[in-house]
Amino acid sequence: MKKRTDIKKANSSKYLNWGVERRMEFIEFRVFWEGRINRRDLIDKFGVSTPQASNDMSQYQDIAPKNLHYDPRAKFYFASKGFKPKFLNPDSDRYLANLMSMSSGILTEQESWLTNIPSYDVLPQPKRAIDPGRLRRIIGAIRDGLAIQIKYQSMNAPEPEFRWISPHALAFDGYRWHTRALCHRSEVFKDFVLARIVSIRLNKEYDMDPVKDLEWQGIVDVQIGPHPGLTDNQRKAIELDYGMEKGMVIVSVRRGFLFYFLRRLGLDIAPDARKPKDQQIIWLNRDEVKEKK
Repeated sequence: MKKRTDIKKANSSKYLNWGVERRMEFIEFRVFWEGRINRRDLIDKFGVSTPQASNDMSQYQDIAPKNLHYDPRAKFYFASKGFKPKFLNPDSDRYLANLMSMSSGILTEQESWLTNIPSYDVLPQPKRAIDPGRLRRIIGAIRDGLAIQIKYQSMNAPEPEFRWISPHALAFDGYRWHTRALCHRSEVFKDFVLARIVSIRLNKEYDMDPVKDLEWQGIVDVQIGPHPGLTDNQRKAIELDYGMEKGMVIVSVRRGFLFYFLRRLGLDIAPDARKPKDQQIIWLNRDEVKEKK
């Protein structure tokens, strides 16, 4: 997200306080995405009084006099043709993230800045059952630099086993949450799926330096391009879809995430294993990255 420039009150050298600036941003969010706003929107969303909502609209018009025009019949402020946000960095990801958050129940419609929400749906995923008490202890261990003894069900063992780990980070692979930790048994940094931690028994002080987790600290630049077997128009569509420039986009990924990243995008198999229209993208610098591993 772009850093906001310092925004000053009209005809004043004082900066807007956080609450007022937040409402200014809300005005632009509603106008940009929904084309209009009125005082009631501010009252309902922020719980301000009618005079305060009127003052906010007047103050916004002082700051950006060419952005809005008022229709007395509709009793709404509408975006002018030359509308240019001063408080908002329009972001499609933010709008769509609101829809995803509402779909998953993380955010309610009342909490969202959206109104007149379009019909939508999000592909459901089975929820991973993560016990909040165990998560709290893992977060505490990360914060305080402690080792913890967990009972963990590995897919390489028929029964859960106790083991000591020193967690230093949380990680999401697109499907599951993990804790990144040093396994005392193997003396190797690994990912432990949070939902597979059956219980946590003990904790102790343990001197562990996360900097030594080279897979976590190391960053890999993965170059992605359209599949060469696509037609020119299909390649252009893929370039637009992924925001590619000159037929390529670079995605920086933690080396410890590389396996999950490639698997999620279907790049963990040979590019000729599927038809071009099914594969769509290829990993351009595969050999270069593998050589540095």
